[in-house]
Amino acid sequence: MTSPFLYFPGERLSSAELSAARLDGDVVELGEAYLPADAVETRGLRAGSLRTLLGDSLAATHLSAAWIHGGLDEPPARHTVQRAVPQRLHHVIGRRVVYRDPSIPSEDLWRVGGVLVTTPRRTLADLARVPYDEYAQAARRLADELPGLALEAVGWFDGRPPVPHKRAAVSFLLGLAAREGQDDVTR
Repeated sequence: MTSPFLYFPGERLSSAELSAARLDGDVVELGEAYLPADAVETRGLRAGSLRTLLGDSLAATHLSAAWIHGGLDEPPARHTVQRAVPQRLHHVIGRRVVYRDPSIPSEDLWRVGGVLVTTPRRTLADLARVPYDEYAQAARRLADELPGLALEAVGWFDGRPPVPHKRAAVSFLLGLAAREGQDDVTR
């Protein structure tokens, strides 16, 4: 179910009306939707704002999932999505997304705000596998937001078939977990 606080162009209000409301300061942009300016931005609202992109067959992953879980302040310029259904998709996904075809197992998905999102554990494991600074920063912030998540993400790799960049990811995650332990000692 979509939140009554999210306004999508063409549903309750037209694009022109939403643009005018944004200029007046009544609404702010949130993902692919608009939100009343005085509403509190939550995980559910961030996820729900991607409903038009994700539908029922795609899940938010990587930086998009990190934004939903609070690992980023702003949504990524292009959302990363992955197939969340067993059958392959045969329609054009769009240029606003980075599409990954392998299906995500259901145990790695949460339904948040009416859409599918990778769990924080899977999200952190995915972020750790990408060797770019933007992903590492999002991973650090996500691990800081959810204590103990770095070790859970290390556990996600156990019993999995080989995945690209696994060794580097586990090393990075163990470093995050060690940093978390040092922070606890200094407090």
